[in-house]
Amino acid sequence: MSVVAVVPAAGSGQRLGAGEPKAFVTVGGTPMLVRAVDGLLRSGAVDHVVVAAPAELVESARRLLPGRPVTVVAGGADRTASVLCALGALHDGGDPNGVHTGDERSGTRRGDAPEVVLVHDAARPLTPPALVAAVVAAVRAGHRAVVPVLPVADTVKRVDAVGRVVETVDRTVLRAVQTPQGFTPELLLRAHRAAAARGAAATDDAGLVEAIGEPVHTVPGDATAFKITTAWDHRIAENLLQDNDNTSIVR
Repeated sequence: MSVVAVVPAAGSGQRLGAGEPKAFVTVGGTPMLVRAVDGLLRSGAVDHVVVAAPAELVESARRLLPGRPVTVVAGGADRTASVLCALGALHDGGDPNGVHTGDERSGTRRGDAPEVVLVHDAARPLTPPALVAAVVAAVRAGHRAVVPVLPVADTVKRVDAVGRVVETVDRTVLRAVQTPQGFTPELLLRAHRAAAARGAAATDDAGLVEAIGEPVHTVPGDATAFKITTAWDHRIAENLLQDNDNTSIVR
């Protein structure tokens, strides 16, 4: 049974301020999308990747990923919609928007049933392959929804609408969530269809699973799997790659 990773890469990246979709911005001279996809494949646990790119950049995304077991589909208006587009490609054998963009020689075929589906942010290009493998292993061990997490280091306070502190939250029970997040295909598709039916969106797919009352398991995350959202994050990633000779940061 195969493992398929979905990579939503249709975000505009306005907070990064790079003037192009974030997934196409380079880190260490290589687009984030390419680093994210290669990290997934380098884990040895992922058989195929489905990328949801901006509709106008589908061909550009394909040109960035030659010779890899990757299918590129047109993404949706937001992250949740993009993931659902990619899941539609897995389920139906093609892009639900009617845009055929996959490489038939290596793409998923109608009737294929992956054992595990991962969802991974293109904006986490330094995610260690070992973390990818750990998430897949946890799903195969019987956990139908798995997320990597890190303890929250800062003190966290809840505030009201005018900015007054209401309380200091116990951070010992809080975790910051990363990707890749792993799921059984049936559960992930059911969660997304339920969200679409009620017009809901979420910042991560595990939130959609939680919303339908299903449990989510956690595994230890990795600090290098941080998400590049701002110019500061981008600078940190560039410095890490420079300091680690572009390779040792990806374990």
